[in-house]
Amino acid sequence: MKELILIKYGEIILKGLNRHIFEDKLIANIQKAVGDDARIYKSLATIYAEPREGADTDELIKKIGRVFGIVWIVRAGVCGKELSEISEAVNAYLKDTLSSAKTFKVETKRADKRYPLKSPEVSREVGGTVLSAFPHLKVDVKNPEVQVNVEIRDTAAYVYADRIPGRGGMPTGTSGKAMLLLSGGIDSPVAGYMIAKRGAVLEGIHFFSHPFTSEMAKQKVLDLAKIVSGYCGKMRVHIVPFTQPQLDMRDKCPAEHLTLLMRRMMMMISCEIAKREGAICLVTGESLGQVASQTMEAIAVTDNASDMPCFRPLIGMDKEDIVKIARDIGTYETSILPYEDCCTIFVPKHPTTRPQLEKILQSEKLLDVETLVREAVEGTETVEIG
Repeated sequence: MKELILIKYGEIILKGLNRHIFEDKLIANIQKAVGDDARIYKSLATIYAEPREGADTDELIKKIGRVFGIVWIVRAGVCGKELSEISEAVNAYLKDTLSSAKTFKVETKRADKRYPLKSPEVSREVGGTVLSAFPHLKVDVKNPEVQVNVEIRDTAAYVYADRIPGRGGMPTGTSGKAMLLLSGGIDSPVAGYMIAKRGAVLEGIHFFSHPFTSEMAKQKVLDLAKIVSGYCGKMRVHIVPFTQPQLDMRDKCPAEHLTLLMRRMMMMISCEIAKREGAICLVTGESLGQVASQTMEAIAVTDNASDMPCFRPLIGMDKEDIVKIARDIGTYETSILPYEDCCTIFVPKHPTTRPQLEKILQSEKLLDVETLVREAVEGTETVEIG
């Protein structure tokens, strides 16, 4: 029996006259993910992946499942629209699933409204043939162990059971470009994943303080970017030399202000690189109250240094929420590797948690900010990921 992969999307359905833009982008992203192993096309709010001869269907589903914009995916058997053909396909294609179950129900959808039977009639007739073929089964319409799905469309019918959840969100490339401040910790890769899930194209910025941070620490960040790029496509990571700004802050400024001065300069440098690369916002992994630099007052002081929007997808999440997502997307084990980053060096014993902007600006005047920002931008190295 011929087999296809059916791909359903959700939020895109709500778009108006520009819906086709989102659909076309999603189709292009899926085709890019599967390469030449499947032909991707759309009909009636469903996208189809037709595997090429010899392609590994399980591997195709795995690749498709990482594409943002998809609600769920199914492997479906394709058959004719006659009731007898549908019943025969259900009993043959879902034989293993039905043989190991105890209860089932049949759910029918008719995209072809000219079909002579109503959906409940199809479900009832197909269910009867299933009971005849698998007498150990019982019907349970409220909580079945297996739901047999029948979709009747213009040219064929499709039968399937298991639905594989997709990642949801919006297709990558439909919401502009975002610049992610990417450290080696748990939070920022999750923040990047979440903003990419809303359709943003990602680029990363990493602040590297050699020799205080090692090449292994930089590689760890690039490895994290590689994992995130598996969901959102190719990324570019901009490695910013940050040693001199940190040394100047340490030598010239009050210790309790170091963390905020560092964060402010990161924002300034990030804004310059973002503008150069065509990004329209910054993204950070900050969560309200998690550390001293993430209180409301500290975030306000940090934002004062930026002249573009800064999105914080994790702002209302606790650490357990963030770790759960990190484990799900595969970044957690890399994030906890014991390699330092610039955020963990020169950390004051008693950082300011309720900073006043005026005092921070006074400390900042002790630095040649313009020169430090310019030299950091000019010394930035860009690495292609994915």
